[in-house]
Amino acid sequence: MVEVARDIVAFHATDPSSVFLAAWARLRKPTVSNIENALYDDRSLVRMLGMRRTMFVVPADLAPVVQAACTNDIAVTERKRLVQLLTESGVADAGAWLDGGNESTVRILAGLGEASATQLAALEPRLRRKLAPGGRKQYGPPAAITTFVLMRLAAEGRIVRGRPSGSWMSGQYRWSPMERWLPDGLAQLPAEVARVELARRWLRAFGPATAADLKWWTGWTAGRVTQALKEIGAVEVDLDGATGFVLPDDLETPRKVAPWVALLPGLDPTVMGWVRRDWYLGSHASALFDRTGNAGPTIWSDGRVVGGWAQRKSGEIAYRLLEDIGKQAEKEVAGEAERLQSWLGNARVTPRFRTPTERELAG
Repeated sequence: MVEVARDIVAFHATDPSSVFLAAWARLRKPTVSNIENALYDDRSLVRMLGMRRTMFVVPADLAPVVQAACTNDIAVTERKRLVQLLTESGVADAGAWLDGGNESTVRILAGLGEASATQLAALEPRLRRKLAPGGRKQYGPPAAITTFVLMRLAAEGRIVRGRPSGSWMSGQYRWSPMERWLPDGLAQLPAEVARVELARRWLRAFGPATAADLKWWTGWTAGRVTQALKEIGAVEVDLDGATGFVLPDDLETPRKVAPWVALLPGLDPTVMGWVRRDWYLGSHASALFDRTGNAGPTIWSDGRVVGGWAQRKSGEIAYRLLEDIGKQAEKEVAGEAERLQSWLGNARVTPRFRTPTERELAG
């Protein structure tokens, strides 16, 4: 599981089920318990906010890199945003008020070892503070700041999402002090060093690729992308008229691989690895992505997207091929669908971001 995460840099974890299904697609004998063991018992993987202010599951040794390269900047922005919301809600000296609530929350969590957001809010009254609509959109009653505070403390690397309160598909997590997850906490790295290392790992996994791809994937400025590529000595290559980059030790022609097919989940790391997608997605974007660019479940054959799939209420894995891939590949796709259906058993998975093909197939 950890080796797979390293190979793809990180699992996309906005949708909790994506982590498990992405692992299933890449492991020889995947089980839910083995994946959960890596996530919550061995703690060799860390769930954290990272690139593009998106949730990822990363190898523990990469967590400090992501923190310094991306998440620290997010934490600063989120603090400013929350202080502004508290001020608009009538809290005097909102910065100091928030800092006091943060420290109290961390102390309470350290004493408990693990707790849900509800448990923490019951013990720290400031977490129950309601936000006035102010400059934000308001749907329903005013929201308490509980989630805002916990997400920001996690973005600072002080606490971490642990085991979910429900099944492996649940997005409601219990929280732990970072030191309980990583005994030495998150190592502090210079941001410039971390950005170089993250760019190196991404280019190893996703290169050749363009600077625009790296800029989108990380959420960095163009200047930071240019500097990181320069520091790692990235070599320019031609990508059908566009300038791409590879690592200097990755210039050999790739070896041929045997024909393969795969059923990948929505928001799979490979599907979401590049901003330029025509070369593997073809004309299928409108069918397999939502309007904001989130990928739904896809079928792959020999390095390109050829269709989509969905799970029906009955548990059946339904799929649709959007182009001719030959009888042998079609047979292998059918086999993968049966394998996934058997693996899921009684579990029912609905992607967080639904796409036209997935909706139609799900029924």
